[in-house]
Amino acid sequence: MLLSSLKSALHHVRYLPLWSALTVVRWRSFESRSRSLGTTFGIIMRWFPPARRRFDREVSRVFPEMTRSDRLRLGQEMGRQMGRTLFEIYHDAEFQTQHHKFNGSGPGLDAMKDAQAKGKGVIIVSGHFGQWEAVRAVVKMHGLESGAVYRPNKNRHYERRIRTGIEAGGTPILATGRVGTRALVRNLRGGGIVSILLDEKFAEGIRLPFLGHDALTSLSAAQLALKYDLPMIPAYGIRRDDGNTFRVEFEAPIPHTDEVTMTRAFNDSLSARIMENPEQWYWMLRRWGNV
Repeated sequence: MLLSSLKSALHHVRYLPLWSALTVVRWRSFESRSRSLGTTFGIIMRWFPPARRRFDREVSRVFPEMTRSDRLRLGQEMGRQMGRTLFEIYHDAEFQTQHHKFNGSGPGLDAMKDAQAKGKGVIIVSGHFGQWEAVRAVVKMHGLESGAVYRPNKNRHYERRIRTGIEAGGTPILATGRVGTRALVRNLRGGGIVSILLDEKFAEGIRLPFLGHDALTSLSAAQLALKYDLPMIPAYGIRRDDGNTFRVEFEAPIPHTDEVTMTRAFNDSLSARIMENPEQWYWMLRRWGNV
């Protein structure tokens, strides 16, 4: 009982700063509130030593020649981007209705619509890059709906808000794990669309190059695409310079070969996007861990 109470209190304490940041500016416009949380996260990335050290370690792995001042600027900009992304996810019901912000294009968009017209499921693969909810917004703008796979947050306050936000972008929402995997398969076999972020470390995965370094990577998306003959489409919601609008690009489906080759192709696709816009990727994932 005591342990449970302490855990609950700790969850409150950890959630309080974000709750405060969101509450103080709740009377302002959507864009203004988004910028405000982005500014807050940017300050944290520049002045909070644990976050800065973690960021420096990951960035130095990929950009060993980058100067400390450039890393500081990149970290602060990443913080601003991720703060805005988190705000938009928390307020996804409103975000999804702002159609003027999204410009979707690319061969994968037609491939998705073609598969749906044939009653086939679709696997959209992306990463913690740009605004991944913008991808699902464009799917919805075309009269379709994408569910999503997500990893539940251990803090019940964050979990409640994040799940509510993700559900506003489309259903079903499928938690990682055995039960979620069974539901994912049922949805895809029934002709559904599911979005999966494939850039987190997966302990049971295999080592594949990502940004030039081996990273433990899940093969699940490619395995499902091959087993059920589904298109696997990389898609990215790239935040424009104005911070408020998005270029959503659906790349051509990854050719069906084998699970390793297909997953490596996705890693290469996301790596190229990150190298073009490194500030738009969430460098705090501990992607390489102790590989």
